[in-house]
Amino acid sequence: MRKYSRRFSKILQEVDKNKFYNPIDAITLLQNLSNVNFIETLEVHISLGLDPKYADQQLRSTVVLPKGTGKTLRIAVIAKGEKAEEASNSSADIVGSEDFIEEILKGRLDFDKLIATPDMMLLIAKLGRILGPRGLMPSPKAGTVTTDIKSAINEFKSGKLEYKVDKTGILHVPIGKLNFLAEDLYINLKTLQESIDKYRPSGSKGKYWKSLYLSSTMGPSIPININILRDTRLN
Repeated sequence: MRKYSRRFSKILQEVDKNKFYNPIDAITLLQNLSNVNFIETLEVHISLGLDPKYADQQLRSTVVLPKGTGKTLRIAVIAKGEKAEEASNSSADIVGSEDFIEEILKGRLDFDKLIATPDMMLLIAKLGRILGPRGLMPSPKAGTVTTDIKSAINEFKSGKLEYKVDKTGILHVPIGKLNFLAEDLYINLKTLQESIDKYRPSGSKGKYWKSLYLSSTMGPSIPININILRDTRLN
């Protein structure tokens, strides 16, 4: 039998595991239950009827959360010439080309997102074994391989994030901090749900949404009524 700390056991009693919660009620409950000395992140865990081992059942996309993520990203850009200058004049934290690639090879990883121009991808390919496992490898699907450097930087700074199903068909996505207004967290959640429905893979058959849970960094998971979320429209 799984053992919980006294703190966690106490707050777990406040959650009815046999009930599927209205999303806004679940968010409010998690906010009220938070009793740690740091600001927790609200996390979404979604089980989808997908088997990612098939190419037509893979889900990987990006979404811009209207209310932001609450996290300040350090963005690095690999580019040359005018595009490097464009990055420097935007809000990129690190800008470089071959020299920066060599620094990454030597272990430099002091950034949260790496954006590159298409002409640099052949040089960046050798970073795959370093960046891949950390989810930092630039990709067109993630919006991190682009010629529109300024827009990409601004979008990620404003709350754009990438999501993809793991090998079991589950999404794990952070959608903001618990000190956000509950309504703002709900707007981020609804925006994510609409994006997941919009990019439903062509090979998806039968029931698409299997389960949805909300949790905080150190809090319990709360089962959500998926129909309420999907049937509600944002004003």
